[in-house]
Amino acid sequence: MRVAHRGRAPRVHPDATVAPGAILSGDVVVDAGARILHGAVLTAEDGQVRIGPNTVVMEHALVRGRAGHPALVGADVMIGPHAHVNGARVGDRVFVATGAAIFPGAELGDDSEVRINGVVQVNTVLPAGALVPIGWVAVGSPASILSPDRHDEIWAIQRELDFVHTVYGDPRADGMAEIMRRQSAFFAAHDHDVVLSDDEASGDEAPDAERTV
Repeated sequence: MRVAHRGRAPRVHPDATVAPGAILSGDVVVDAGARILHGAVLTAEDGQVRIGPNTVVMEHALVRGRAGHPALVGADVMIGPHAHVNGARVGDRVFVATGAAIFPGAELGDDSEVRINGVVQVNTVLPAGALVPIGWVAVGSPASILSPDRHDEIWAIQRELDFVHTVYGDPRADGMAEIMRRQSAFFAAHDHDVVLSDDEASGDEAPDAERTV
C-alpha cells in the first residue's frame, strides 16, 4: 500500500519491488533493485526515507524518517525482520539483523553489522566495519560496544546523548504526559492521509538525485 502523507507520495523505481502488504507512507524513495517485503513499514513522518539500490527490507521491519533525522539507507543493505531503523543513516553493505534497533541520529558506517537484537543508541556513530554482537549495545561517538549487563557504563555514556530531546524534541522536564500530548497531536496528521490507487501509485520513479548516505 502506498499512502500520501503531509502532501508527499512515495516514489518507487520501476526496477524495485514492493510486496503486497508492505506500507510506504509519505516522502519515501525506493531505488532500483530494492525489495520491500510483506508487512514492512516505511514511514516518512516529516523527514525522508530513502532505500538504496539492491537493499532488502525484510518482513515487518520499520524504517521511519523524522524532521532533522531522515532515514537514509545505502546500497546492498539487509534490514532483517522486525528490525527498527528510526531516523538513522546507514551506509553501504550494512547488515541489520532480526530485531535490531537503530535510533535517531545514529550513523552506521559501510560494511558494519548489527546482529540479532543489537542496539545502536541515539547520536551514536558506528565506524565502518564495526560489529555489534547479539544483544549488545553501541553507544556514543565514536561508539563503545558493550554487553547489556554493563548498564551503568552504557548509561554513563547514553545520558550525555540527549535521548528524549533527540527522539521527541522535548526536554525531559516537560514530563511524559506533555511529551505524549505533543506526540498525539503530531501523529494526528495521519487523519489526512490518502491511500493511493494502483494507477496513482504506478510509474513513480525514484529521481536520480545524489544519495546522501
